[in-house]
Amino acid sequence: MLPRDRSGLSRRRHHPLDGRRGHHGGAGPLRRLPVTPHGPALKHERIRHHLLTLATRELRPGDKLPGERVLEEQLGVSRITIRRAISDLVGDGVLVRVKGKGTFVSHGRVRSDLHLASFNEDMLSAGHRPTTRIITAVPEPAVGDADAHLQAPAPSDIFLLRRLRLADGQPVSVDESWLPRHLLPNLPAADLSGSLYGFLAAQGHPVTHVEQTVEAASASADMAKWLDIVEGSPVLLFRRRSYSDATPIEYCISTYRSDRYQLSMRLAVE
Repeated sequence: MLPRDRSGLSRRRHHPLDGRRGHHGGAGPLRRLPVTPHGPALKHERIRHHLLTLATRELRPGDKLPGERVLEEQLGVSRITIRRAISDLVGDGVLVRVKGKGTFVSHGRVRSDLHLASFNEDMLSAGHRPTTRIITAVPEPAVGDADAHLQAPAPSDIFLLRRLRLADGQPVSVDESWLPRHLLPNLPAADLSGSLYGFLAAQGHPVTHVEQTVEAASASADMAKWLDIVEGSPVLLFRRRSYSDATPIEYCISTYRSDRYQLSMRLAVE
C-alpha cells in the first residue's frame, strides 16, 4: 500500500517484504514437502512458511503464484490447506488476490506515520515514483458533509476532482476532492495531475490544518474498478476537512487499498 496526498498524511514506507532475494526468472518446480506425522495445524504452518519463502525469495512483487491445483499436486497437501495458507499471507499483505487472474506477490503495504504532507512529497521521499490519473474534473454541486464544510454561495460554485493515485505504477488510492470555485478561479484550467496542495498554495490558499477521520469500508463497483480489486474488498476510507487558516478550502474522501496501506501512530500518556 502506499502514501497519499489527499489523505493529508505522510507515510514512511517499510515494505514487509524487505530483504527478498534476487529474482531467478520464476519459482521453478516446487519441492514436494515430506510427509510428517504432525497434525493439521502444523501442516498448515509448514505450507504457509513454504509459500512465504517462495514469495519473498523466489518471486518479485507482481509475480503470479502457481495455481491452487499446481500447489496441491506439487506440495502433496489438500486444497483446503493451500487456501488457508494463502488467505493468511493475503491478510499479512504478502500476497494479493486479483479476481479472474489469480494470486500475486504483493507490492507491500506502506506504513504511514501521520503528519500533513502531499502524496507526491511522501512518495518521492520514500523512493517511489508517484503518478496521478484524472478520473473526473467537473463542476458538481456538493451535498451532505462537503456542502456543509465548504459553505459555497451557490451549488454551482463547487468543483469535483476525482483522481487515481499510483506508486510505481500500482494503484494505491482514489481521492475525491470538492473545491470552492469562487475562491479558485484558475481551477478549471489548472494541471491537476500534480500536487493539489501545491496548487492551493500557489492560489494563495495554502492548507494549514485538517480534520480527518478514518474507517473501514467495502469497495463499491466503481472503486473496485479504479483500484483494480474485487468489489466488496476491504478498504480504508478517510474523510478530511481542509482549511486555509479559517477558510474551508477542500472536502476530500480518500479510499485506500487495505493491502497496500498501513496507518501508524505514536501515542503518549498525558
